[in-house]
Amino acid sequence: MIPTTEQAIAILQKYNKEPFHLHHANVVRGVMRYFAAEYDPERMEFWSVCGLLHDIDFEEYPEQHCLKGEELLRENDVDECIIHATMSHGFGLVPTPHKPEHIMEKILFATDELTGLIGAVAIMRPSKSVQDLELKSVKKKYKDKKFAAGCSREVIERGADLLGWELDELIERTILAMRTIEGL
Repeated sequence: MIPTTEQAIAILQKYNKEPFHLHHANVVRGVMRYFAAEYDPERMEFWSVCGLLHDIDFEEYPEQHCLKGEELLRENDVDECIIHATMSHGFGLVPTPHKPEHIMEKILFATDELTGLIGAVAIMRPSKSVQDLELKSVKKKYKDKKFAAGCSREVIERGADLLGWELDELIERTILAMRTIEGL
């Protein structure tokens, strides 16, 4: 089954209760919808569902991330195309055979960590918003490896490379995507 957004939310909430994880899933969902509008407008729901479900296992099974997720999605009769797409965001980080191949998978890989970093920069600002956040502010914090240390710069850079984008372009476009969903 390819779940609707509502079904994906219900599946996500079976395994995720922490507001932080639910918020992250919704941010990535919104970022994926933003990019789907440009690259695959007929499949916005698919991109949205992948954004929601990509970390389905992280709250309960962080040491088995992407491996347990595959199992949980199968238990919920989620289609293999969603499983491949969502679990490919862990390629090279965890022992998953799913490699990001399609543009949607590459964008998910590239923006997952980056949304956390951008969000962390935004909440440090007086406005606490991405609406007035500029590339230079993110780049300044990006260089400080102690800031948002859990957001892997290596993964973000690999994601930009996978997409064939400069790092600045990836950051700038992700900021723009996050502006469209702030407050949801």
